[in-house]
Amino acid sequence: MSEEKYFQERARIEQGHVKYRDKLREEGKLFVRDRLKLLLDPGSEFEEDWLFARSQEPDTPADGVVTGVGKVGGRSVSIMANDYTVKAGSWGEKTIQKIVRIQEKAQRRQVPLLYLVDAAGGRISEQIKVFPGRFHAGRIFYNEVQLSGVVPQVCILFGPSPAGSAYLPALTDVVIMVDGKASLYVGSPRMVEMAIGEKVTQEDLGGARMHCTVSGCGDVLVASDEEAIETAKRYLSYMPQNFKERPPMTDATDPKPGRPIDEIVPYDQRKYFDMYEVIDRIIDAGSWFEIKRLFAPEVIVGLARLGGRAVGIVANQPKVKGGVLFVDSSDKAARFIWLCNAFNIPLVYLADVSGFMVGSKVERAGIIRHGAKMIFATAQATVPKISVVVRKCYGAGLYAMCGPAYEPDAALALPQGQIAIMGPEPAVNAVYYNKIMELPEAERAEYVRQKREEYQADIDIGKLASEMLVDDIVPGSLLRSELIKRLQYAETKQHEFPPRRNGVFPV
Repeated sequence: MSEEKYFQERARIEQGHVKYRDKLREEGKLFVRDRLKLLLDPGSEFEEDWLFARSQEPDTPADGVVTGVGKVGGRSVSIMANDYTVKAGSWGEKTIQKIVRIQEKAQRRQVPLLYLVDAAGGRISEQIKVFPGRFHAGRIFYNEVQLSGVVPQVCILFGPSPAGSAYLPALTDVVIMVDGKASLYVGSPRMVEMAIGEKVTQEDLGGARMHCTVSGCGDVLVASDEEAIETAKRYLSYMPQNFKERPPMTDATDPKPGRPIDEIVPYDQRKYFDMYEVIDRIIDAGSWFEIKRLFAPEVIVGLARLGGRAVGIVANQPKVKGGVLFVDSSDKAARFIWLCNAFNIPLVYLADVSGFMVGSKVERAGIIRHGAKMIFATAQATVPKISVVVRKCYGAGLYAMCGPAYEPDAALALPQGQIAIMGPEPAVNAVYYNKIMELPEAERAEYVRQKREEYQADIDIGKLASEMLVDDIVPGSLLRSELIKRLQYAETKQHEFPPRRNGVFPV
């Protein structure tokens, strides 16, 4: 091949199928190499391999996928990006080989792996070459599991990822989905109708908004390809290159101005407040990166910075369902805790919780099993952990939110804090019900009032501190500085669990 021929052939492959580029633009989507330009650092070199895969076949330039290593935020990352102009980004024989090999390269180099997904799944016409074998499509998912917790794996879902390929996003650490364009489903609307007679739209079946609000398969919902790419870059800025390293530090910034915490958090347990306001007073301004905001909003999880240090926040949201933990919120929190622990990100728990939800509906849904998952994750985490009782922490909510038994590096409480098996009202009614019923009706209210006051005194945070059940009482005005100090001193923490193959997870 002459040099001139080489450059012509390279240019032909890199442009994909030009006739489908207009369709992409009409759908508001970017061509794969335009996505890469936005993702990679300006002026940096992209180390692309296997560009000439299936180059002898005019219909499959690069076999519909771009793979290589480049710089994002000054750091090396491995990248797999589907080209939707080539057979709708579907997986052929060489597509799968390229994906498997870039996964292996990420493993060897110990660098993050980004999956830019926009694909119609495996090609039925090539199924014997792509589906059943040792190094066929199943190997991609196998490798994802091998890489899980070793290097960060990020999926940006720009378009479809159906059927078996749906497990590619599901096995990554975080899934960013473009609203109105991304989709994820085991069976297409046509297949669903044929198999079970259900008529459903693609959006209702597996659209981005559904997965980010109902199923929980999506972590961040964005409006465009451009926003998706910027979101992925922000997420990576909190992550180390691999599990052996610490997340990068940045310069500290002051928190967002607003009402002080002591004004935000009422002493009255029956009044709600917005935990986002508390988070804003604690973290560096502009550093909040929330995960699963639209899913199970009674618990808040997200990455942030405290004095320039990356941290994971797990917080109850009393403004939604009273902050009570449900099945979905327990799953949401557990997975986030595992993510932070995998990549050396310290955890800060902000508790205002009356416990796990009760009732036949949640019992049938497995609240015990799912709640145990969150407790398991909290117990298993060996990164620095600080628990803050913002107002109340009742029942097994104390365990899920890293109470003293779960080896927090500090168990702190605001002056409003209370720790108890249950709140004063239900406790008095449960313990003294028979006695209350024996009293004349005119005397009952006074008797209940006295017992509640006695109970309140018993769970007063000052008494709990005197019994060494919390490490310190911290006024809201000092909470940020206290957290920064304690996280700094906890950096040298060494905590190892006994050797094992794996725990038996309560899933």
